[in-house]
Parts: sequence; structure tokens; C-alpha cells
Amino acid sequence: MSTRTESDLDVKLAVYMERLDSYIESQTRLNETLCARFEEIGDELDELKHWRTKLYGVKSAFVIISIVAMHTGMVLGSLFAMMNWFSK
Repeated sequence: MSTRTESDLDVKLAVYMERLDSYIESQTRLNETLCARFEEIGDELDELKHWRTKLYGVKSAFVIISIVAMHTGMVLGSLFAMMNWFSK
């Protein structure tokens, strides 16, 4: 009876070890997949940050050009007003 329980125990241990190996292998593949996806997400975030800085640059340029255009309009308006006032 002792040999039967030992052989049953050996079979159960072998099945357990095989299942454990397959579990470890699947977890390793899952970890590799997750790491690859995280790297892709990191690259995409870097690209978004790059576009965000470009967008901030465009906004700044638009604000500066708008201020210059308003200032030019005010200066020309004041010149026309002074010309009309002196021509009377």
C-alpha cells in the first residue's frame, strides 16, 4: 500500500508541477505583453506632449500677432484722427 500512495503522490506532484510550469509560462507571456503595451503608451504620451508644446507655440504666436494687429490698427486710427483734426 505504501508504494501505491507514493506513486499516486508522484503522479499528483508531476501534474502539479506541469500545471505550475504552464501557469508560470502564461504569466511570463502576459508580463511581456503588458511591458510592450506600456512602452507603446509611453511613446504615444511623448508624442502627445510634443504636439502639445507645438500647439502652445502656435497659440502664443497667434496671441502675439493679434496684439500686434490691434496695436497697428490703433496707431493707424490715431494717425487718421490726427490728420482729420489738423486738416480742419
